[in-house]
Amino acid sequence: MRGVVARGKGRPVSLETIVVPSPGPGEALVKVLACGVCHTDLHYRDGGISDNFPFLLGHEAAGVVEEIGTPVTRPGSADLAVGDFVVLNWRAVCGACRACRRGRPWHCFSTHNASRPMTLADGMPLTAALGIGAFAERTLVHAGQCTKVDPSARPEAVSLLGCGVSAGLGAAMLTGAVGPGDSVAVFGCGGVGCAAVAGARFAGARIVIAVDLDARKLEAAVGLGATATVLASEVDPVEAVRALTDGLGADVCIDAVGDPRVFEQAFYSRDLAGTLVQVGVPRSDMRFDLPMLELFGRGGSIRPSWYGDCLPSRDFPVFVDAYLQGRLDLDAFVSETITIEGIEEAFEKMARGEVLRSVVVLDG
Repeated sequence: MRGVVARGKGRPVSLETIVVPSPGPGEALVKVLACGVCHTDLHYRDGGISDNFPFLLGHEAAGVVEEIGTPVTRPGSADLAVGDFVVLNWRAVCGACRACRRGRPWHCFSTHNASRPMTLADGMPLTAALGIGAFAERTLVHAGQCTKVDPSARPEAVSLLGCGVSAGLGAAMLTGAVGPGDSVAVFGCGGVGCAAVAGARFAGARIVIAVDLDARKLEAAVGLGATATVLASEVDPVEAVRALTDGLGADVCIDAVGDPRVFEQAFYSRDLAGTLVQVGVPRSDMRFDLPMLELFGRGGSIRPSWYGDCLPSRDFPVFVDAYLQGRLDLDAFVSETITIEGIEEAFEKMARGEVLRSVVVLDG
């Protein structure tokens, strides 16, 4: 079958024939219906994740289970069955590590992937992006990477829960614990940041401030619930956030960029005892420097957010139900639908800030 492969650092991706093995114990073969184009896929292509080329890209996916290996019960969920409509996730929890035993499976330290690799036609093993590899007509994953959701949901929209949208929703709702009446500032309004805006509003925040250098991204954030915007290319974002919160700062500030300068802005934009959530993924060479007295004196908490602290088996069905009830607009994240041949152009649009998400629709 066909799949999108990155063969070398910075080289354009290619559409190639791949071989997908039958599922073994605890694995599932999934027919992919839709898959979002995420910045992480671009990072894989450009060598920013690892050097384990070639990569089979794609990880924000929804599809239908076509075949399963020996049934294995996933922690906290029912057994998987052929025909189930699923959203794929890259944190299939083990149920046995120290985090899972403490009742914090969203921090699982031993997540599962399929045991055998998909390959090129010549037998060369492929590294599946985030253990999924869903820019393909079918993919092999661990059964725990499949989360059953309501099959009436639109695949193009709910596929995005597989990574960026859940990371943003969870950063606000779970890691940041945003509650009714809170004030929230979101720094960086790409796909993850806009999802954090939507999550803050969904959780009942009274003030949601979107901060970005790009006016187009701020417009998207307003469409998803931002009550105010700050164009950081023209004003000091810290002063602007304080002005919008009666001079106090926001209860929760979310760094959806992963840059030391943005982290510092978010830190100083908090109210006393406020929460700073870092969900943007930094480069390995990045560092930040804060005076310890400021860290101590301002109190509160600084919380890195892995996958928005989401537990797919618990949270994906809730998000999908909220979408189907009209309370969570996942369709707003789908800027365009494309074919599997359009990945490189989608990367270019994403780099220019023209889209929240391009979504590949497959019909194989």
